[in-house]
Amino acid sequence: MEPKAYYDRFSENYEKERHHGYHALVDELESSLVRGFAVGGRVLEAGCGTGLVLSRVDGASVFGADLSRGMVSRAAARGLRVLQADLTRLPYRDAAFDVVCSFKVLAHVPDREAALRELTRVVRPGGTLLLEYYNRHSLRFLVKRLGPSLHIANGTTEADVYTRFDTLAELRAALPQNVRFVGVRGVRAVTPSARLIDLPVVGSMLRVVERRAFDSPLARVAGFLIVIAERTG
Repeated sequence: MEPKAYYDRFSENYEKERHHGYHALVDELESSLVRGFAVGGRVLEAGCGTGLVLSRVDGASVFGADLSRGMVSRAAARGLRVLQADLTRLPYRDAAFDVVCSFKVLAHVPDREAALRELTRVVRPGGTLLLEYYNRHSLRFLVKRLGPSLHIANGTTEADVYTRFDTLAELRAALPQNVRFVGVRGVRAVTPSARLIDLPVVGSMLRVVERRAFDSPLARVAGFLIVIAERTG
């Protein structure tokens, strides 16, 4: 299935379970990282979905782009400045942003090299890139590899969209030459199943551990790796 059609379908129920539990925790961790780099600057979220992360970034001028018209329409309804665009052909001028972030998108882009060139092009020299990927060295990878493909929407499953898992070493090697690796953060380091976050006692414990693991050695075995990088020229 074409990614655009897949995400248009996904947009119909994308927020169904995203305002509490596991998904809310993930959005909180991602948005908190952006806020730390974005104060007073211009921020682009590439692959902004319905704007759940972008809407939490205050103290900055925020913009969003997404391939799916359905996602963009829902983000626009939040009052966000968003447009429909392919990550490999972004309609922004060179060096337009201080921070460019992309969460859970690059793992689904077949031409990742072109996407990285574009994300780098639109961030200013000295600006920050926050790039999230799926980690092959993680418990989540094993669960996805051994378990069935989850239902998404209207007869689609996760198997209907291109997905890749990488190691941190591979992700560092994939960065463009004018981009310097700064560090990494990890999301979902110890939670084997998202539904565990909803349990009263276990969920509270997992939230605490996940927040502490986000910027710790455990980050490198998390299900999602957020590469922090800087454009050098």
